[in-house]
Order: sequence, then C-alpha cells, then structure tokens
Amino acid sequence: MADERAGAPAARRRASRPWRRLTGRPRIAALLTRLAPGSVRTRTTAAACAAVAAVLLVASAAVVLLLHVNLERGVEAGAREQAQVVARLAADDRLPDPIPLDHGTDFAQVTDASGRVVAASQNLAGHPALTPDGSSSAHATFDFGVFGNEHHQRVTTLTADTPTGPVTVRVGASLHTADTAEDLTTAALGVLSALLVATVGVVTWRATGRALRPVEAIRSEVAAIGDRDLDRRVPEPGGDDEVSHLAHTMNAMLDRLEAAGLRQRRFIADASHELRSPLAVLRTQLEVAHTHPDPAVRADLVAGALQDTDRLQSLATDLLLLARLDATGHDGPEEDVDLADLVRTNAESRDARPHRITLDLADGLTTTGNPMWLGRLLTNLLDNAQRHARTAVAVRLALDPATGTAIVDVANDGSVIAPADREKVFERFTRLDDARSRDDGGTGLGLSIARDIATLHGGTLTVEDTTVGATFRLRLPVRVGAQA
Repeated sequence: MADERAGAPAARRRASRPWRRLTGRPRIAALLTRLAPGSVRTRTTAAACAAVAAVLLVASAAVVLLLHVNLERGVEAGAREQAQVVARLAADDRLPDPIPLDHGTDFAQVTDASGRVVAASQNLAGHPALTPDGSSSAHATFDFGVFGNEHHQRVTTLTADTPTGPVTVRVGASLHTADTAEDLTTAALGVLSALLVATVGVVTWRATGRALRPVEAIRSEVAAIGDRDLDRRVPEPGGDDEVSHLAHTMNAMLDRLEAAGLRQRRFIADASHELRSPLAVLRTQLEVAHTHPDPAVRADLVAGALQDTDRLQSLATDLLLLARLDATGHDGPEEDVDLADLVRTNAESRDARPHRITLDLADGLTTTGNPMWLGRLLTNLLDNAQRHARTAVAVRLALDPATGTAIVDVANDGSVIAPADREKVFERFTRLDDARSRDDGGTGLGLSIARDIATLHGGTLTVEDTTVGATFRLRLPVRVGAQA
C-alpha cells in the first residue's frame, strides 16, 4: 500500500488531502486576502451584517415607539382620572385643600377664572398658579421650576362648574418612570442587536470560509496545472452542491483538454509519419533518376515522383484544412445552399470511372452554410465510395419528417464496415485492413474532414448498419420554410 501511494500521481495525492492548512507567512497572506474588501467572504459577511442590522434597527425603533406611546398613555390616563376626581369634588363644593394625590400623580392645582389658586396639592402650597406658554390645552408647556430637575410631566387640564363659578383643574404626572423604562429598553435592544449582528457576522464568516475552502483548493490546483500537467485533477468535495458541481465540471474540462492534447500529439506523429514515407520514396526516385543512364527509366522515375508530389500536395492541403477547422471553426460565408443542386453538381462533374454514380434526389431541401466546404464534404464521401465500391455508388437525398433534417446517403457495394470500426474510420490517418494501400490515393483524412465539416454545420455523419457494402449518412438541418 505504501508503494502504491508513493507511485500515485501527484494529483491523486493532493485530492486525498485537499484542505491543507497554511502556516507562517503564507497563512497570514491568505488571511489578508480573505479580509480584503473585494473578497467574496468579506462582502458576504458585510452584506449579512448590514441586512441584519437594518432589520434590527427598524424592529427596535418600532418596539421603542410602541413602548413610548403605551407608557405615556398610561401616565396620561392616571392624570386624567385624578383630574376628573378633583373636578367632581370642586363641582360638589367639597374641594379639600391641600388636595390629596393618588399614586402616579405629582401635583394638582385648581384655579378660578381670575387665575387665583383655589386649592393645590401639598407640594404646590403657597406657589402661584401654573401658567401655560400660549395654549391652555392638555399638551401646553408649563414652567416646572418648582419641582427642580423633575420637570418632565404630563399635565391634564379640565374645567368644572362650581357654585362660585368655573374653575380650572390641572393635574400633572411625572414621566420619569416611563423615560427610565424607555431608556433601559433602548439600551437593552442596542446591546442585544450588537451581539446579534456580531454573532451573525462570525457565523457568516465561518460558514462562508468553510464553503469557499474547496473553491480555494480548486483555484490553487488549477493555477498549478501547466500545459504538461494535464493529467492532474482538482479535488472534488463530497456532497451535491454547487462547489462539487464546479469541481466535477473542471475535471471534465481537464479530461477534454488532456484528450485534445493526446489527439494533437498523435496527429503530429501520424502526420510526420505520413509525410516521411512519400518524401523518402520521392527522394529515392529522384536520386536514381539523376544517376540512371537510361532516359526511358528516368522518365518513368520522374513520372512516379510527380505522382508522389501530387500525393504530398493533397496531404498538405488536407492538413491545412484540418488545422483551419480546429483553429477557427466555421468562419466561411453563410449562404442558402440547395442540397439537390449541390449533390448533382458534384456527382456529374466526376469521371464515371471506376464506377458510375446513380442519384435519387428530393428537390426543395435547402440548408445554410459554406457552399465550398459542403462541396468538399460531398467530394470526400464520393471519393471514399468510389475507392471502395465493387460495381456501383448510389446517392440518395431525402427529408426525414421525424427530425425535420435532410438526409444524404452515400452508399457503395464494397466491403461491410464492422460495428467496431464505424467510429474508427473517422479518426485521422485511419485506414482499415482492407484499404491500407497508399496506392489507392487516400490520405486517411477525408472522412475526418467530412465529419468536422458536418459538425460545424450543425449536422452529423455516421456509418449505417448494412448487410451489403457501406452507407455513410449525412444529416443537415433544413432552413425553415425551405422543406419540400
């Protein structure tokens, strides 16, 4: 087991312990990075604290306001009840002097129409009448200097008719208790709100850090992957959340990149091999022709060299087209292409040798794409069919009503392609066992180019299941309004 772990890829060892703790300066730097205003962790924590603080502020203000209103209403109710009692006594001409006070009231004073004090509570005995500043309503402002610092009062004023004339009754109740309760409630809510905001901040900070820890591990691993380390993979945390989906997607992308790199290296190796063989033959023919004394032999050797040159030219053209397809994609002109006319033109322009091509075409099917590339696709399919047919090649164009796509079948009566080879034939530089001779003129790239062009036009190219010969089926989308 120890040997297996020692020989495992670095990516697998890192994936088994993805959450490494930082120490020393790297840990301090990582902490400063997390504390930066631009970090997701800091922004999330700040947003959560701000939201909770705003809600608590509104809720606390509402609580304090309701408490204030209820306390003042209670104080005012007590003062009004005392004033009503004093008014009834005055109306019955039984007003005592001094006026006794109930619990919750601070003073009482009765004045006649001329402003003379008729009766008062003990604490206002000998003091002049309380005079309001302006209005004489219940909410008027009075001078409470006689009470020292306890001047925050709620005063209730009533008028009563007595045998000696109308009198004004003023009863005051202190708001000191209500103010104290309101202050204590405000302070308690402030402390509790601060503790709650701090708790939310700590919990959000820790929860966000725990949630983002796998993301940091993924970022670190991706940053360490170079163009020669595509076999490495990011650690995938457990669970079925967004972070695990991100890690899975990243690893899938790395799988595709690694596969693309392998295909590119294999393509370069195959291309080098395919170029080296005809170049070696060409060099040999030219060297022999250069030194051979017989003019007839030299002419045959030069003719062979020209054939190899044509093959090299075709191979170079195919390689350049593949490079263009891989690098830029479908960047050609977009035009409406009549598929029946395109197939008919490509088929009729070919030599009937070695096999004549029969056509069965449905008119009115139009697709959108690059006419030159679509023509190259059909040319490659027809070249392949004529190269492998025994006696005949048939092309059929029809509309598939089930999918709404155009179907182009290019069939030959040659050898049947085994199911295991139906995808292999589209690989670059692939020749099946019965068609490996380079004398046939194929470069091993025609079907690969044809599939790439079909894919770039939104279509597919496959090998159909047949009992006789081989049928290549091309599917292309049909332009809306142009179906037959």
